[in-house]
Amino acid sequence: MDFNYTAEQDALRDSVRRFVEREYDWEKRFAIIRSDQGVAPGHWAAFAELGWLGAGLAEEAGGFGGSAVENALIAEELGRGLVTEPFCAHVLATQLLSSIGTAEASELLAALVMGERRAAPALQEPDGRGDWRIVETQADHTGPALRLTGTKSLVESGTYADSFIVSASNNGQTNLYLVNAQNTGTSLHPYRTIDNRRVCDIHLDNAPAHLLATGENAARAIVLAVDHAIVALCGEALGIMDTALWTTRDYLKVRKQFGTAIGNFQVLQHRMADMMIEVEVTRSALFNALGAMNRSEATRTAAVSAAKVQASTGGLFVGQQAIQLHGGIGVTEELNISHHYRRLFVIARQLGDADLHLVRFAQATDGTEEALTKSARRADGPHGI
Repeated sequence: MDFNYTAEQDALRDSVRRFVEREYDWEKRFAIIRSDQGVAPGHWAAFAELGWLGAGLAEEAGGFGGSAVENALIAEELGRGLVTEPFCAHVLATQLLSSIGTAEASELLAALVMGERRAAPALQEPDGRGDWRIVETQADHTGPALRLTGTKSLVESGTYADSFIVSASNNGQTNLYLVNAQNTGTSLHPYRTIDNRRVCDIHLDNAPAHLLATGENAARAIVLAVDHAIVALCGEALGIMDTALWTTRDYLKVRKQFGTAIGNFQVLQHRMADMMIEVEVTRSALFNALGAMNRSEATRTAAVSAAKVQASTGGLFVGQQAIQLHGGIGVTEELNISHHYRRLFVIARQLGDADLHLVRFAQATDGTEEALTKSARRADGPHGI
C-alpha cells in the first residue's frame, strides 16, 4: 500500500502548517483562549477562503473533490498548534448535510463551505455520555409546526452558530431537524471545557424546527457523518501526540541533572520509546480507518472505532508521560505540554470513549456475546487494542 500523500495533499498540509505557524504561536493562542469567544476573529473566514471547509467533500456534494484524508490531514496540522476553531464539528455538520442530499441540505451545505453560515451539530445528550445513538429529545409532529423538546449537550461552536442540526425521536425513530438559534423555546447554557474550547448545552422547550431527514435516511447520515468526524478527531489527536513527543524530546536534551542531560538516562529513553510506539500505532490505525472509509459499513465502523480507541488510550498515555518527563512545570498553565494533555483528554471522550468504541468494534466485526465480553475485558489494558 502507498501511504504517501499526493502533491495536492502535500500542498494542503503545508498551507495549514504555515497558517498555524504564522497565526497561532503560543502568545497569540493565549490571547485567543482568554477571549470571550475562545476563537480568533477572522480565522474561520480564512479557513473558508483557503478552501479548508470544503476540502474533504466530493465535488458533487459542493466541495473541492477531497475525502476523509483531507479532513484528517487538516485536523492533524491544526492539532499541532492546538487551534481552537471547531473544525471537527464542521466536518460532522457538512457530512450530515452531504449524506442527506436534499436540495435544502445542499443549499445550507454550500453556505457552510463558503463560511457564510455556521451550523452546529447537536447529536449528544447528557444521559448518552458521548453516545450519539441515545436520543431522548422528542419531536412533536401533531401541530401545525414541528416542535422539539429536550436537551443537547457539549455542542461545539453552538454559541456562535446561527442554526443547529438536531437529532430527535418521533414514533420510535430518530430524525434530523434544523433549528434556528434565534427561535423561541431555544436557550443556550455556554461553558468552557478543560481544553479551553467553548461549548454549550441547548435546552429545547417546544422549539420550532424544520425536518431534514427521517428514518433510514437520517440513520445512515448520522452513522457516516460520525465516522468522518471521528477520523478527523483521530487526525487531530495524532498531531497533538506527535508534537508532545518531540517537544518532550527537546526538553530532555537541555534539562540537566547530575551534570548531564536527563535525555541520556536509559530509563527516560525507554519512556520516550514507548511514547513513540503509541504515536506510530495511532498513525497506522488512522491510515487503516482512512482506507476503510469507502468500504462496507461494518468494515468502516470497525476500522474507525479501532482508530478511536487507539487515539484515546494512546493519546492519554503520551500526554501523561510528557507531563511526567517535564516534571512539575508540566502541569503549569504557561507550558504547552499541559494544554496538549487537556485536549487529548477531551478527545478521548468526544463522540464516545474507549469502552464504547471497543463494544462498537466487537459488534461490527462479530456481534457475539463472546466478542463483547472480550472487548470489555480489553478496555482495562493500558494502551488500547
